[in-house]
Amino acid sequence: MIHTNLCGDIHGQFYDLVELFKVGGECPDANYLFLGDFVDRGHYSVETFQLLLALKVRYPLRITLIRGNHESRQITQVYGFYDECLRKYGSANVWKYCTEVFDYISLSAVIENSVFAVHGGLSPSLSTLDEIRELDRKQEVPHEGPMCDLMWSDPEEITGWGISPRGAGYVFGEDVVKMFNRQNNLDIICRAHQLVMEGYKKMFDDSLVTVWSAPNYCYRCGNVASILELNENLEKCFKIFDAAPKDERVVPVKNGVPDYFL
Repeated sequence: MIHTNLCGDIHGQFYDLVELFKVGGECPDANYLFLGDFVDRGHYSVETFQLLLALKVRYPLRITLIRGNHESRQITQVYGFYDECLRKYGSANVWKYCTEVFDYISLSAVIENSVFAVHGGLSPSLSTLDEIRELDRKQEVPHEGPMCDLMWSDPEEITGWGISPRGAGYVFGEDVVKMFNRQNNLDIICRAHQLVMEGYKKMFDDSLVTVWSAPNYCYRCGNVASILELNENLEKCFKIFDAAPKDERVVPVKNGVPDYFL
């Protein structure tokens, strides 16, 4: 079995995505599972998503893409992808085509019946994997409901469920995670969605891990990034990497677009 690399948010940081492939290995020499949020905030969302799509077409069995909360029409009109498409192509057509593709991206994935991969987290409306499989994902991300929760929710040091400060999804505690894993015969939940300065964060006795793959997020946060590598025995190895060197990246000329919120 070729090892599998699980990767967190990329957010349009194209040159750091290139760096990621240097660290994790080129397709098709490794399997890749990207946990969503390919676009917005970075300078090169168009190139980032197009590269991932091209790899998916060329090596469909080697790369899997999961939808994040930023793979939506509403969010991309606020956080940069829409404006980038307009600036680079002179119309919104490319943005429209990409957002149509977003509607078909999977909401989650399961590796060897043991690892549950999702962008955000769990939902109080979903207790089994079969219930997730039954969701109609081919739509814009709703403002609420189970599909929304999978992309927006976060783990927290609480008991049960709580209201999310994000305004969408929920926060959920260790008891929720362990019950979900036990009910579905899972070992661990792997998700992204939250900036982690160290690149990854284990929680709840290693029953959940957050992976973050955008180094120096927004070109100013100073964090490192990581890839979670799983071998044929599903043994975990975190590969830490920094942002691509300055001499290997091109910074676009600033055109007055305001900085986006962290």
